[in-house]
Amino acid sequence: MSSEHPRPASDPHRPAERTHPRLVERPPEPVEGRSSAGSDRTPPGSERGGPIVLVGAPGAGKSTVGALLAKSLGTEFTDADAVIEERAGKPIAEIFADDGETTFRQLEEETTAALLRRTGVLALGGGAVLSAVTRSALRGHRVVWLRVGVPAALHRVGLDTARPLLLGNVRGRLIKLLGERKPLYDEVAEVRVDTDDASPEDVVERIVRIWPPSE
Repeated sequence: MSSEHPRPASDPHRPAERTHPRLVERPPEPVEGRSSAGSDRTPPGSERGGPIVLVGAPGAGKSTVGALLAKSLGTEFTDADAVIEERAGKPIAEIFADDGETTFRQLEEETTAALLRRTGVLALGGGAVLSAVTRSALRGHRVVWLRVGVPAALHRVGLDTARPLLLGNVRGRLIKLLGERKPLYDEVAEVRVDTDDASPEDVVERIVRIWPPSE
């Protein structure tokens, strides 16, 4: 007689056993912004070229903060509006008066695209974000939205005739501009800094804490 135990007869009422496929572990796929070891997200700007870009409404202090920020970082500052005036050979107010806003916006879009290939600190005009092309070009850049409320902007801008879109009822036009552009500033911004109760030096300090000179 065989020493093996007889195999029991199968029970026709017992459900058949399922065989499960063998699970094969795969190495985790790298996630954008993380190393393959799963470390924390790469600090903003540490591996990115191009300028730090300042956006915001008229009166936000982009030119003032931009110049101070560039000095603090030991780099160059570029004001997009100044470059546009240089290219056009006349002030922005005259471009609006002689050629119209459409021509100005096209020149602004082309100038911005060229300046984004530089380094340093770049201040864009308040309406630059109206261009979908420019908003798309800003993706991946270090963009700071300098936020300003109507009272502070009105106090800083005053009756500035160099700003053609603010001629006439300055307060009413500022309210309209802020309402239209806030979602666009928010769309492109990586960092948002309130400027109403902050000095330009305070604003620069906050930005430098995020992107120190070594980065």
